[in-house]
Amino acid sequence: MNKSAIKVYLSAVMISAVISCSDNNSNKQITETKQAEQGSMDSKSDKNMPPKAKKVEHLMSIHGYERNDQYYWLRDDTRKNKQVLDYLEAENDYTKKQLSHTEDLQKKLFEEMTGRLEPNVESVPTFDKGYWFWDKYIEGQDYPIHVRQKGTLDADEQLLLDQNKRSEGHEYYQLAAMDISPNQKLMAISEDVISRRRYDIRIKNLQTAEFFPEVIENTSGQVVWANDNKTLFYVRKHPTTLLPNQVYRHELGTSAEKDVLVYEEQDATFYISIYKTRSEKFIVIEISSTMNSEVKFVSADTPSDEFTMFLKREKEHLFTVDHIGDQFYIQSDFEALNERLWKVAEEKIGTKEHWQEVIAHREDTLIQNFELFNDYLVLNERVKGLEKLRIRDYAGKIIADLAFDDEAYNASFGNNPDPASRIFRYAYSSMNTPSSVYDYNVDNKTSELKKQDKVIGEFHPAQYHSERIMIDARDGVKVPVSIVYRKDKFNKDSTNPLLHYGYGSYGASTDPSFSISRLSLLDRGVVFAISHIRGSNMLGRKWYEDGKKLTKMNTFTDFNDATKSLVKQGYGNPERVYAMGGSAGGLLMGAIINMEPDLYHGVIASVPFVDVITTMLDESIPLTSGDLDEWGNPKNKEYYDYMLSYSPYDQVKVQNYPHLLVTTGLHDSQVQYWEPAKWVAKLRDMKTDNNLLLLDTDMEVGHGGKSGRYKRYLDRAKEYAFLLDLAGIKE
Repeated sequence: MNKSAIKVYLSAVMISAVISCSDNNSNKQITETKQAEQGSMDSKSDKNMPPKAKKVEHLMSIHGYERNDQYYWLRDDTRKNKQVLDYLEAENDYTKKQLSHTEDLQKKLFEEMTGRLEPNVESVPTFDKGYWFWDKYIEGQDYPIHVRQKGTLDADEQLLLDQNKRSEGHEYYQLAAMDISPNQKLMAISEDVISRRRYDIRIKNLQTAEFFPEVIENTSGQVVWANDNKTLFYVRKHPTTLLPNQVYRHELGTSAEKDVLVYEEQDATFYISIYKTRSEKFIVIEISSTMNSEVKFVSADTPSDEFTMFLKREKEHLFTVDHIGDQFYIQSDFEALNERLWKVAEEKIGTKEHWQEVIAHREDTLIQNFELFNDYLVLNERVKGLEKLRIRDYAGKIIADLAFDDEAYNASFGNNPDPASRIFRYAYSSMNTPSSVYDYNVDNKTSELKKQDKVIGEFHPAQYHSERIMIDARDGVKVPVSIVYRKDKFNKDSTNPLLHYGYGSYGASTDPSFSISRLSLLDRGVVFAISHIRGSNMLGRKWYEDGKKLTKMNTFTDFNDATKSLVKQGYGNPERVYAMGGSAGGLLMGAIINMEPDLYHGVIASVPFVDVITTMLDESIPLTSGDLDEWGNPKNKEYYDYMLSYSPYDQVKVQNYPHLLVTTGLHDSQVQYWEPAKWVAKLRDMKTDNNLLLLDTDMEVGHGGKSGRYKRYLDRAKEYAFLLDLAGIKE
């Protein structure tokens, strides 16, 4: 889809929810006043002893069941309750104390990771509308600087935005988008300095370098210019649920209070996004849920017109639309589980009656994305779990099928702002190949490497081996697993530590790509594996359908079966097996250790979604209503019973658990901090072992952790030090 030359979108990690109020039918909070009387903990905090959260009765009933959530009091939507904050700080103090002996290792790991970064680095320039656009990092600075040059790379640089200056005075900073007006004189940006994914939009005059006075608050971060260079569209979020539910039209130089509401979505299971088509002829509103879509559009030349319906939402029809020439192109799952590509003339929209098939549905190939050029189109497809980039003409004939040599890799579209270009830019990496940018020449059918990330210091790709194997799940299904290790540190004799990573939700596929920080594990003999379990789209849409709602248990059993198989095949020492996952991957971590805790010596659960029932019963919480198609609606007893059978918080047992490091952010808008906090409190009360149980709450950030090129490695260094220490790997 066309996203404009230097538009930078914050990829919103799809995840599930935050936490909820109660189980709708009856919500009896007994001894509510005890919270003020008893304090947040049963006894005074001692940094040498784990905090023990108090218990306050909180009964919730539905479907004839009653649950008592004794740690519900840890929920504080204001994030200002002193007792709650004191408890979180006590947990942080305890974590710091328990990891104090690893501080030198943490420092060394951080210095290793950041020391591998190229100090001064520039992106590959991209040409669009008469300008070369590129970014650069300056040594010691956490954020990029965005510049452009007119006509030639020999021209003077014009500063567009210095994120380092914009971030001053803020613990957190995130730029979600930059969008240049069609006449190249104005630039709209969206920023978040709280880490709640609520972005403020500002507009900069690129001729004077001054910002206009208006500020548009509480948006999704997306912004699109109309062709008149004075009108822009944006999406506003609901103030409570944070759902993107309203599209507004803004006119340059006016107060945001005067902005015109052009669309509001009433169904909270749908999300709104906006974009400009590849042809730059139309501005599109896409309204979509997990299973359904609806698309409206307006001419970018006449932005004050009413939006036209492209196609109304239909039951279980998910599609997306783009435009080039005089044709709309539609990627759709209509009677095509793995999707197909259609086209329709501008004047024949409104129904599917006139759609013409361009790319047919294939059982073994998932269409993930497409990009339109004037004379050809490019498809990002997945075949047997591997990504393919295929260039076709508009009759559907293959012009080129880009081939990659690695057994496991990641290939994706690069920045291609000009649809007239005969050069297609793409990105590539594998677990032993640093991120690389290539230009493919459609005319002479050759690829040119434009840039590959440098790894400073002793790094030789040939020292590392990446492979892909298939393991047998308990029901006979073959699950792909990507593996990487350092050759001279590995013996396939079950002696190496093994770190096993997984996600497995929302159809999100974790492709095997390069990681500078991971080298610190590989160089110390750790084997790293990613299991592409059901719940992702790795083996097509059915792979996703077989790991959601009433088949969600497959996600968890696939992961544990992969762990057993990896150990059996000699990839890891059964006494030194570790698992790691975040968000919905944190749900995975919680489920697998409830089910088979003895498989793991240690686990890291980052921002984990662990209180499934309570969250999914409270539609006032961000993401809950939009996630009903992912997890099911627990107001339905069948779904309630099934979700209860795996919900990590509800399934905590009186048993041994592995060593655990649980991380969260106080301002997390996706999985609220109180989910992991409650989970840890319950685990600490019920587990029967003496293993570490650590809760680390970053009081300044949200779901994505720390921002900044260097700072983000602080958390990774702490996590890896935790694992290496458990594995007995000493410096």
